[in-house]
Amino acid sequence: MRSSTRTRVVAGWLLSCVVALGAPAQALAGAAKAEDGWIATWGAAPVSEGAPLEAGSIRQVVRTSIGGSAVRIRLSNLFGDAPLTLGPVRVAKAADGSAIVEGSGQAVTFDGKPTLTLARGASALSDPVALPVGALERIAVSLYLPQGAKRPTIHGAASQDAFFAPDEATAATAFPAGEPEDRRYFLTDVEVAAAAGARAIVALGDSITDGVGSTQNGDARWPDLLARRLQADPALADIAVVNSGIAGNRIVNDGAAPYRGPSSLSRLDRDVLDKPGVRWVLLLQGGNDISASDVLAAPEQKVSAQQIIDGMKTLIARAHARGLKIWGATLLPRANTEFPAPPTPAALAKREQVNAWIRDSGAFDAVVDFDKVMRDPAHPDRLLPAFDSGDHLHPNDAGYKAMAEAIDLTLFDAGK
Repeated sequence: MRSSTRTRVVAGWLLSCVVALGAPAQALAGAAKAEDGWIATWGAAPVSEGAPLEAGSIRQVVRTSIGGSAVRIRLSNLFGDAPLTLGPVRVAKAADGSAIVEGSGQAVTFDGKPTLTLARGASALSDPVALPVGALERIAVSLYLPQGAKRPTIHGAASQDAFFAPDEATAATAFPAGEPEDRRYFLTDVEVAAAAGARAIVALGDSITDGVGSTQNGDARWPDLLARRLQADPALADIAVVNSGIAGNRIVNDGAAPYRGPSSLSRLDRDVLDKPGVRWVLLLQGGNDISASDVLAAPEQKVSAQQIIDGMKTLIARAHARGLKIWGATLLPRANTEFPAPPTPAALAKREQVNAWIRDSGAFDAVVDFDKVMRDPAHPDRLLPAFDSGDHLHPNDAGYKAMAEAIDLTLFDAGK
C-alpha cells in the first residue's frame, strides 16, 4: 500500500426520518436534498499533501459526536496535483484495531456510482448510506485507491491510527498486520441524518485543539470530551462537536514549516462556516502566530499582537455575518516549552496582550478562559504540571478533560 519512499511522521505534526436499508442510492440522495436534517458529526481539516501512496486500501476510524439514521462522508483531493480515482468505499461499525463488526458494512456511492474521480482541488459528498449510528459511536471508513495517489490530501497529527492493505480489502473484517500511521487520508467530514433541532459547534484551532499529547486512539482531545459532556445532558445531547484544529496552524499566515496548513482566515469557510448545522464556533488560536515570530526569519512571517487581534476581529465578523455565535478562548501558558523554540520575552508579552484583549474587549460572544484553568498558580506563565503531556506546551488527557469541563454549558442556551 505504502510507497517505499514514504517516511512515517509522528504526531506533532435524510434524512430526518429513518432510511430504509434497501432504498436505492439515487432515492436516498433525492430525499437528502429535500430534507434539512444533515448535521456535521465529525471532521478533520485537510492540511497538506502527503507522501505518495501505491494502489491499495486504507481504513480509518472516526467517532461520531451525535448519531443519526444515516451517514454520508466527504472525500477531498484538495492538495492533489492530478485527478484522483477512489472506490470502492465502505462504512461499517468499528471493532478493535483495524477490525469492523462483521455484517455491518455498507457500500458508499457517489451520484449512485461505487467509484468517483475527483478533479485536482475538488471534494465530493457521498450519497446517504443506510447505516444508523449512535452518539459517540466508532465507525470505520474503508476506501480503495486503484491507481494509488501521487499527492494524497492528508490531515497530520490525527491521534488515531490509519490502517493499510495492499489490495482491495474494503469489505475485509480486519486488515493484515502492519504499521499504522497517525494521519487522515482524503476523509474530511462525516455527517448524519439527525433528529430535528440538532446543531453543531466547530472548534477552530491548532495542535491543542487537534489533540496533540492525548492518548493515541483514545478520543481524548478536548472537543471529544466536550462531546461526552453534551451527551450526558439530555437537553444538550443533540449538539454535535466538530474538530477543525490543525497542528501547527496559524490565524494570519499559511503554512511555512514547521507551521502547517492554510491559515484560519483562508480556510474558515470550508472548515467551519460551511459545516451543516453549525451554530457556534470556539476559537483557540494565536499561539503559533506568536511563536513563528521567534522561529521564522522572513519578515512577513513575523506578526504583532495587534495583527493577531485584527485576524480574530475578521474571523468574528465573518462568523457573525453567517448568523453564528463565536466564543474566544484564551491562549495557554507556554513559558518553559522548548518546542518549536523557547519563547522570547517578546513572545510572552504578546500572549498576555492577546489574552487581555480576548477577555476584555467584548468582541467575542463569550470567553472561555483556558489560560486560567490550565496555568500553574505558582508559575502563571507555565502549564500546570498535572496537565502537562511532557513538552510543557500540549496538555495530557487530564489537561484536555479540564479544558472540556471549563466550558460553561449554559452558553448553549438560546440567545447565548
